[in-house]
Amino acid sequence: MIPGVSFADAEHSFEDADYVIMGVPFDRTTSFRAGCRDGPHAVRKASYNFEMHLFEHGHDIGDLKVHDMGDLEDHVQVDHMVESAYIETSRIVDAGKFPITIGGEHSVTIPAVKAFGDGISVISVDAHTDFRQEYMGLGNSHACVMRRCADQVGEGNVAVIGARSISKEEEDAGLPFFVDSFSILDHGIEQAIDKVLDHIGNDRVYLTVDIDGVDPAFAPGTGTPEPFGITPYDVKKLMGAIGERMVGFDVVEVSPPYDNGSTAALAARLIREAMAVSRKE
Repeated sequence: MIPGVSFADAEHSFEDADYVIMGVPFDRTTSFRAGCRDGPHAVRKASYNFEMHLFEHGHDIGDLKVHDMGDLEDHVQVDHMVESAYIETSRIVDAGKFPITIGGEHSVTIPAVKAFGDGISVISVDAHTDFRQEYMGLGNSHACVMRRCADQVGEGNVAVIGARSISKEEEDAGLPFFVDSFSILDHGIEQAIDKVLDHIGNDRVYLTVDIDGVDPAFAPGTGTPEPFGITPYDVKKLMGAIGERMVGFDVVEVSPPYDNGSTAALAARLIREAMAVSRKE
């Protein structure tokens, strides 16, 4: 692991921590705008913007035991990244801790989910369903993330919230369960949450947030921006609804070259939110 700027208030050792943060600065399969390899550093810097006290949750982040283990080394091949990240995330999960991954592209979710085995559900906030079998010859591409998660946990345990860009290839081959952003904008996030929770089979939930799931008006700094997205508050409501069911979290696809600072700040705040709603006493 490569040390650097730590996430704010991550002051505990690995052994003492309940939450362990890992950065994966990888964007080798990015298909439109590269740059999310710099996401972990930008998100960590933005984390120093916030008050420790989260009044709506009634506690301070400083009361939680958090460790930042730094960044995974850079890899050229996505399969090598997946194997390396799987080893590190397995160490976190096997130690009974809550893993938080900062991407990097969405492919970093594949090893994190794999570390849990098959006893979890995966909910993805994303503008895309990411359900291709392979993309540009790569099975572990960022465009194949939910297909790989379904391979691991079963299609009945994966769901996407906020999708609004689906390829004909995916549509023809079969899609994961999803609630599109248009229906959320029309009918509210609560209905979408109910549908997703009714669908998934395993109670324990891994939540992955591709920042492009949020409308680019709120999160412009991403590689594949899609209009007509959901709001940051929609994501906050989702996180509150799954709360203590969460066993792991990641936020991915933050691309600093296209950001004005608001995207990295949102990602950092979502990490704090994940810790707050899944709080370990």
